[in-house]
Amino acid sequence: MAAIPTRLLMPKATAVWLIENTTLTFRQIADFTAMTEIEIEALANEDIGRGLVGRSPLENSELTQEEINRCQADPAAQLKMARNELPGVQTRSKGPRYTPVSKRADKPNAIAFILKQNPEISDAQICKLVGTTKLTISRVRDRTHPDMTSIRPQHPAELGLCTYQEFENAVTKGLKAAGKDPEAVKAERLAQKQKQFTDSDTESGESTAGGFDFSNFLGDAGKWRSGGNN
Repeated sequence: MAAIPTRLLMPKATAVWLIENTTLTFRQIADFTAMTEIEIEALANEDIGRGLVGRSPLENSELTQEEINRCQADPAAQLKMARNELPGVQTRSKGPRYTPVSKRADKPNAIAFILKQNPEISDAQICKLVGTTKLTISRVRDRTHPDMTSIRPQHPAELGLCTYQEFENAVTKGLKAAGKDPEAVKAERLAQKQKQFTDSDTESGESTAGGFDFSNFLGDAGKWRSGGNN
C-alpha cells in the first residue's frame, strides 16, 4: 500500500505558490503547510518572505488540481496530500534531534534569533527545537561563544532546523507559561513588524526625495547666471 507523505519539503515556498495561484483561504493554506494563519497573511502581504519563489505542490506530486478545486469550492474543506509511491519520512519520537552536519554551524544563528525575538521560549524548548545544548545557549546569551563575531540571528525554521509549526507551538507554550494570551501577543508582534516595514519604506522615500542634488544639472549655467548679474 502506498504511503502518504506527512510533511512538505518546503512549506513556506509551497504556501507562497498557493497564495499566488489559488483562491484557498489562509486557514486552508495554513493547515496544509503546518503554518499559522498569521504567517500566511504576512506572506500574502509580503511582510515576510519577500522575494521567496513559490514551489508548486502540483509539480512535486504533493497535491492534485482536483483536490485544489475541491477545497476552493468549499472553504471549510481541508487539503489532503496526494498519495506517493515513496514511503513517508519517519520521525524519531525519542532522543535528541539529529541535525545534518551541513546545518550544525547554523545552530548559534537560530539560538540568537530565539533569544532576541522570542525570550518566552525556555532553554529546554530551544534544545528540542534546534537540537543544541544548554551550554551553547548560555554561551550565545552571554556572548562568550567562540563564533560570536560571525553569528547572525536567523529563524530556525528558515534554516531547516525545525518546522514553523514546531516553532509556533514552542512560542505558544512559552507565552502560556508566562501567563500571556498567545494570539494577542502574536498579533501585536506582527503589527509591530508591519509598522517597521512601513516606517522603513517612508524614511527611504523621504531620504531619496530630500537628498537629491540638482547642482550637477546646473553646471556652467549657474556660473553664467552669476556672471550675467555682475
